[in-house]
Amino acid sequence: MLKLASSLLAATILATASPLAVSADQPVIGLITKTDTNPFFVKMKEGASQMAKERGAKLLSAAGKQDGDNAAQVTAIENMMTAGAKTILITANDSKAIVPAIQKARAKGVMVIALDSPTDPQDATDALFATDNYKAGILIGEYAKAALGGKPAKIVTLDLFPGHPVGAQRHNGFMKGFGIAGAPDAKVNELGKSAEIVCAADSYGDQAKGQTAMENCLQKNPDVNLVYTINEPAAAGAYTALKRAGKEKGVVIVSVDGGCAGIRNVKAGVIAATSQQYPLKMAALGVAAGVDYATKGTKVSGYTDTGVTLIADKAMPGVESKDSKVGESLCWGK
Repeated sequence: MLKLASSLLAATILATASPLAVSADQPVIGLITKTDTNPFFVKMKEGASQMAKERGAKLLSAAGKQDGDNAAQVTAIENMMTAGAKTILITANDSKAIVPAIQKARAKGVMVIALDSPTDPQDATDALFATDNYKAGILIGEYAKAALGGKPAKIVTLDLFPGHPVGAQRHNGFMKGFGIAGAPDAKVNELGKSAEIVCAADSYGDQAKGQTAMENCLQKNPDVNLVYTINEPAAAGAYTALKRAGKEKGVVIVSVDGGCAGIRNVKAGVIAATSQQYPLKMAALGVAAGVDYATKGTKVSGYTDTGVTLIADKAMPGVESKDSKVGESLCWGK
């Protein structure tokens, strides 16, 4: 059964590659995303495909079945190596569990670049091309502080899931930006806690789970006035729960992502502010680095910040932001 599953995934990888035959000197680059349904990763694949076409590379792609699916990503690494990939770009579902597979690939001369999400430890990959997620959290935390206008904060955090560095960095950055005492720094992969955070729940970045989590938090703490969410689908779920409870007008929601659906929710007043990131740029830079490695033998290393912008239609004094028109011009997804 395992052998059959591996064969099927290999067939999927080959099927998603360019239909042209691979020449002896054509760079082969693999892209492994957390899922293939989230618009963020769809845009990432678009950026990789465009750059591969421009630079004459063959792109192989694969994804987990859902967030947290490490096994499929391990199998994808193995199959891509067999298919001749000399560079693999990956958004890791499990930042620790994926490390042994990455180490095996690097030991065989494959350059591995993490996109969006660092591994744990971060230097398990050759390089990281990603949003500064701690900064993304700081931006929305600063905005939220200004938006409350001095009112005592009663905060709900709808987080990702335990142990994921992106979830921790955004959450802890939000705490730092809001000015909460004892906010963990960017290197800590555990969620910070404080008296102001009256309810914290895992949303897995999913709208339905975000709604359920918000409903549960409202039962325990009906006087919430600020909601931080790991991403915009979770924010949409939180808003639905608040609206059904008749509380949507008294709560500030802040988030991270900058997808087109999320920017429309900023425009509609559902989300007060979001930190926009740029997945197409991450992947395009990764493919370009892979081609350079294949043709010149040069490896990239360290961290490359791919940028983040605070998007909000209601500007706050002392907080730099752009409006939803700018966000729409740079957003991804439908």
